[in-house]
Amino acid sequence: MSTSLIRKYNVQGPRYTSYPAVPHWTNELNVDTWTQSVQNAFKATNSEMGISLYIHLPFCESLCTYCGCNTRITVNHAVEEPYIQAVLAEWAMYLAQFDDKPQLAELHLGGGTPTFFSPKNLHRLLESIIGDCTLPEGYEFGFEGHPNNTSVEHLKVLRQLGFTRLSLGIQDFDPVVQKAINRMQSVEQVAHVVEEARLLGYDSINFDIIFGLPFQQESSIKQTLEETFKLRPDRIAFYGYAHVPWKHAGQRRYSEKDLPAGLIKRNLYELGKKMLLDEGYFEIGMDHFALPHDGLYKAAMNNTMHRNFMGYTSRRTQLMIGLGCSSISDSGDAFVQNKKVVEDYISAVSDGNIPFFKGHKLSTTEMVLRKTILEIMCHFKADLDWIDLDAKQSLDLLHEFIADGILELNGTHLQVLEQGKPFVRNICMALDPNVVDKATVSQQFSKIV
Repeated sequence: MSTSLIRKYNVQGPRYTSYPAVPHWTNELNVDTWTQSVQNAFKATNSEMGISLYIHLPFCESLCTYCGCNTRITVNHAVEEPYIQAVLAEWAMYLAQFDDKPQLAELHLGGGTPTFFSPKNLHRLLESIIGDCTLPEGYEFGFEGHPNNTSVEHLKVLRQLGFTRLSLGIQDFDPVVQKAINRMQSVEQVAHVVEEARLLGYDSINFDIIFGLPFQQESSIKQTLEETFKLRPDRIAFYGYAHVPWKHAGQRRYSEKDLPAGLIKRNLYELGKKMLLDEGYFEIGMDHFALPHDGLYKAAMNNTMHRNFMGYTSRRTQLMIGLGCSSISDSGDAFVQNKKVVEDYISAVSDGNIPFFKGHKLSTTEMVLRKTILEIMCHFKADLDWIDLDAKQSLDLLHEFIADGILELNGTHLQVLEQGKPFVRNICMALDPNVVDKATVSQQFSKIV
């Protein structure tokens, strides 16, 4: 890859799990407007698409210092019971908005560490929620597991409830890197979880692997991927570490001099990508790879892959409900995020209120921009027939990308070229009026490359 392009485009910017990105929400949305939007989306799409549910389980027994998620560190498992009660109460508030039984097309448990919760408590939480729904053909249930505490009993209970997807946070197998990020786990522990999951019928296993971690070298990436290939996960998310110590205090436990940066960091990715492609994995989205039998690969080939707050998904629903503290919900034309502090979340729900922290109602222009950015992020292409290219302020930037061999523009059809895939976020930024102020962007996001 051209070093000049890396230097030129390694700026700070959004990851575009939504448009507008969360820091750019205007917060001009009240609870009544949100519930009306939920009702409209449910009526319009439940019978055809179904709904998606994301449940945020924030608790972890120890802090992984690289982590940018909303977590609560504790070894006190008494926190499980009141949190489950709150999530079920929040779910009941949404059920009251629906005029029919929801079709649960997609369910994902994230965190935190979902397997912090006992198998018994996870069963109680999920059996209740799933029991309120019908399950359409091809529904997908998945969860994030920590190799150190995902037991066979966890796997059995969740498999009995219909879960077939498991995502494991590997990050790196190098002991030096693991110590720096406080994420000690052996290859043997990971292999045990993978083997047990496959015996129980989990048919899609994902590994999360991060490049750009403290003290990481090319030998770290090589070792990690070689061990990974022996276990043959169906899909791999291979993405860059987001260093935002002003937002997450754990990242202050090492300094920027400990991090591979710029060209060194990008070389870690290029090495990993080559190894993945040589091993038979296909690049299916930004920093995502899958084997040809996996559902996400098939969705990418069929142009049905979708991107939302859960990442890339193999099916699209208009209505995604986020339950739990800090969870984000999406009704198609509006977003809301729940209160971020566990106690505030539980208190709001206990008072009978949707635990509203902030929200955003999309304008007509934002709806069109959202569709375009989703197309670019999922399929590396989009039609720009909705704008007057001669008058568009971002046209100069698009032409700059063309000159740099990053994309082609045939009429109004935009196609990201192979060399441009690492810069897909830059292309989206060129269309995003919210990132004009570079000084503000630098305070909100990590670097792209």
